[in-house]
Amino acid sequence: MEGRLTPYLMMNGNATEAIEFYRQVLGAEVLKIQTYGDLPMSFPTEVQKLVAHAMLKIGESEMMFSDSPGRPVQDGNKVGVCISTRDAERTKEIYDALHNDGGTVVGPLETVPFSPAFGSVRDKFGVTFTIVTQL
Repeated sequence: MEGRLTPYLMMNGNATEAIEFYRQVLGAEVLKIQTYGDLPMSFPTEVQKLVAHAMLKIGESEMMFSDSPGRPVQDGNKVGVCISTRDAERTKEIYDALHNDGGTVVGPLETVPFSPAFGSVRDKFGVTFTIVTQL
């Protein structure tokens, strides 16, 4: 498979705190932090300061973060895997394959401000994959 697998941590409103913790403890470099308020869609005031997407670089690896307003995060869905591709059709193939073989849609595959194809599926083994086409 051509692409990249990246750990994706879903947080209950404390992604900013977790990012700062990993920055200090692991020497992580913050590559990007985008809040819900930074997005072109409208979100309630209490959600706007939460992290919609963040990327840290730790050594040669990267880790992604997001707060999950409206979807409670609990043990079992805090950590997932992000699969990044450079082709929207390939993203759709992976998304459909994970979904069609006993998976459950967590987030529909759709165009979002940062990607032409972005969605999440919990596969038949209970592992959550976020599949994204990088611009």
